[in-house]
Amino acid sequence: MSNSSSISHFLLLALADTRQLQLLHFCLLLGISLAALLGNGLIISTVACGHHLHTPTFFFLLNLALTDLGSICTTVPKAMHNSLWDTRDISFSGCAAQVFFFLFFITTEFSLLTVMCYDRYVSICKPLHYGTLLGSRACAHMAAAAWASGFLSALLHTANTFSLPLCHGNALGQFFCEIPHILKLSCSPSKLREIWLILLSALLYFGCFMFMVFSYVQIFRAVLRVPSEQGWQKAFSTCLPHLAVVSLFISTGTFSYLKPLSISSPSLDLSLSVLYSLVPPALNPLIYSLRNQELKDALGKLVPASSEGINSFFCYRAFSI
Repeated sequence: MSNSSSISHFLLLALADTRQLQLLHFCLLLGISLAALLGNGLIISTVACGHHLHTPTFFFLLNLALTDLGSICTTVPKAMHNSLWDTRDISFSGCAAQVFFFLFFITTEFSLLTVMCYDRYVSICKPLHYGTLLGSRACAHMAAAAWASGFLSALLHTANTFSLPLCHGNALGQFFCEIPHILKLSCSPSKLREIWLILLSALLYFGCFMFMVFSYVQIFRAVLRVPSEQGWQKAFSTCLPHLAVVSLFISTGTFSYLKPLSISSPSLDLSLSVLYSLVPPALNPLIYSLRNQELKDALGKLVPASSEGINSFFCYRAFSI
């Protein structure tokens, strides 16, 4: 039995076998990453620069955009490098770093989605207590708790996984390093510790999910009691983007891990891994900006202002020359 310390690198799953398909995958990954960087970067800039957007809702949205940027930057660069240069290697330390940061950002994102659900619940069901329950200090504490939970979970899982002896080679059945595929390489009984940790994390995720379900039941009950149609539209316009993001996040990840073995195949597994790891960070900014009029108005002001600033800079440089 060879210990994991004797493995210097892992072999990731190739996205394609032919050179043409590898270059096509590189272009697709580049497009997805640029869309995620542009969309989340615009949300971060808009919320940071728009003083009227300094509210709990947009504060949590800014944190969510940061996690999306982090998760897309964790998995995509190495996959693009491997597709472009026709390689599969990733170093042992690089794989450990990828596992840690991917878990860190994914866990933090789910925690933030739970906190954002609480924000929607208080704003609709307890509007008179909104300023008290979601003051600046409370929001900072909840955001810090979300980031801390992600860090602690990632640290525990990464340290436990990479302390296991690996005796089934070093080839992973995934295009990025992921704990379930690393556990398949271990034949040590100690991997049961990591399986118990995963089950505990799953229970915590399920608890957050049930909290969101309970909150939205209360939200819909409160909305249905609103007499005006305008009140309905305003309430749903703030809840639908969050519901869409949560549904996309949970459905892709849950189906990928809990799908029946009878329909499992390498191509399907690869497609699902792309769906839950790459698509949500790219689509989340679009989902939020389409349904939020305040954010759209702020984006509309920010983009022309930026264009005018760039034009003024170049005009100044040309005049100076």
